[in-house]
Amino acid sequence: MRILVTDGMEKAAIQQLQANGHEVVEKFYEPDVLGAALQEFDCVVVRSKTKVRANHIDEAIKGKLKLVIRGGVGVDNIDVAYAESKGVAVRNTPAASSESVAELALGHMFALARFIAAANVTIRDGQWNKKQYEGIEISGKTLGLIGFGRISQALARRAEALGMKVVYTDFLGENKNFPQYTFMSQAELLKVADFVSLHIPMPADKKAVVGEAELATMKPTAYIINTARGGLVDEAALVKALDEGKLAGAALDVFVEEPTKNEALYKHPKVSVTPHIGGSTQEAQGRIGAEIVSIIESFA
Repeated sequence: MRILVTDGMEKAAIQQLQANGHEVVEKFYEPDVLGAALQEFDCVVVRSKTKVRANHIDEAIKGKLKLVIRGGVGVDNIDVAYAESKGVAVRNTPAASSESVAELALGHMFALARFIAAANVTIRDGQWNKKQYEGIEISGKTLGLIGFGRISQALARRAEALGMKVVYTDFLGENKNFPQYTFMSQAELLKVADFVSLHIPMPADKKAVVGEAELATMKPTAYIINTARGGLVDEAALVKALDEGKLAGAALDVFVEEPTKNEALYKHPKVSVTPHIGGSTQEAQGRIGAEIVSIIESFA
């Protein structure tokens, strides 16, 4: 197969594909030329930067494209139903980065609880704000999980080990395999959780799942973490809630626009931010690469 890798891939995986007899081209194409470029490839491998939309598919099927692989969990950047309706298969690597994203979410929880991000910045600026940074202990607090898939379950295990109470909501309903955690509605969860972490795809209507009304129901001492998809939390409403003291803090790895230009958000003293690095660990990249190779070999 002739394979296009647009957003980078683990080198060992590329070498394995080449050893298996495939041709691999590493190149990013801007949206206006992507569709035409895809005509020359059997398969394209993307991460989050490249968007494969219906217009790209329409052009690509004039050539030989038959497989789109998303190296990661979410496929929001691919028009999946449209691609498959045109005979182009879409695959992803849902299990590969679960542990990495869960660990980043947990890291952000610690950063918020103990002012790690804020103190790191101020002390480098010559400030010694010892008295201002009285934090809280995570142990004994309630973690509310919106969505209860692989990443959420991985985070739940870690939170449980730290002495947290775990509650969750999910569109599939209660998961009987986890009786130690409490299932409840999203509305109930937002009211009781000390930390709320989102682990769901973007809804079809692209509307925020947590907006001004939802934030208003949370404890003023609570924190919200989003390592899932930019836009799940209304950014303007979040800044407003933080400014008005209706929320203790927030942590974001994903944004509506990436790279984000929302200075009011990423410079906010109550916000811990990272640049969409949930799956960016050596281990996760190795697993993603291996899974991509497996998908291509089974497809070929």
